[in-house]
Amino acid sequence: MKVFLILIAVVFLLSVLFFSILAAYVVHPRRHTLESCRQVEERHGVFGDFDSLVSIPYLIRSHDGYELHAEYFTAPEASHKYVIISHGYTATRYASVKYLHQFRRLGYNCIIYDDRGHGENVRTKCTLGLHESEDLMAVISDTYDRYGKDIYLGLHGESMGSALQITALKYHPPIKFIINDCGFSDLMGVLSHKVRLDFHLPGWAVYPASVMSRILFGYAFTQVRPIDSLADNTDVPICFVHGADDNFITPDHSQRMHKATKAYAELHLFPGADHAQCLIKDPERYFRMLKEFLASIEKTAL
Repeated sequence: MKVFLILIAVVFLLSVLFFSILAAYVVHPRRHTLESCRQVEERHGVFGDFDSLVSIPYLIRSHDGYELHAEYFTAPEASHKYVIISHGYTATRYASVKYLHQFRRLGYNCIIYDDRGHGENVRTKCTLGLHESEDLMAVISDTYDRYGKDIYLGLHGESMGSALQITALKYHPPIKFIINDCGFSDLMGVLSHKVRLDFHLPGWAVYPASVMSRILFGYAFTQVRPIDSLADNTDVPICFVHGADDNFITPDHSQRMHKATKAYAELHLFPGADHAQCLIKDPERYFRMLKEFLASIEKTAL
């Protein structure tokens, strides 16, 4: 009996250790540096003439004093249209450069920034949109303070950057549009798929990992559900974009969110595109999509 109890205790402790490691793997990912992120974008041929652009780097202080590194790029011609671009998990603001080029072609001034715990920012836990959405609200407020209360401001996000923007809708940000590229509707769905695909574990393994995240890092993965913030969105138009062959965040996430929002929304699936590859797969279609969507909403908003 004593041996049996010891065995149970050992199994329990090993399970706690395993699920703690799994939680830490999500909350403290290996992140890119600016240079390594740049190299990835250059390999895809989407970094363009970034070095020839004039940027204004600055820091934005979030609600809790945490500082975010940001850069501002003017449109080719004077414009009162602005867009804030948010990057994905483990990346940096340089992952937003490919979108910056397209928005500048459309006459937008662009702000790119490093998400909390990413890029040049001080390393800290990643909550995959839960607290990063509050940082975005600070970026939005800072943008209005710097460039004027009468500017025309929208958002673009990729992957986690999309999720944090949708999550921020619960704070009712003063924005004109969102371009939501390969975002997720709920984190548990993504993680369940990930552990089955990459680690060959049952999907339920993320539930005890979520509990350990709550204990160790102060939040549960089950709390991260951007789709819940769409329930009362009646005024922010959203363009959902997703690779039809995305096997990391599957297209059904965007399909569910498209159905969930009450505001004007479009859904664009890109055949043959994997995760965060829509623009890379078909840059001209992506540009036409942006141009047509923005033109349709600018008619009523400007």
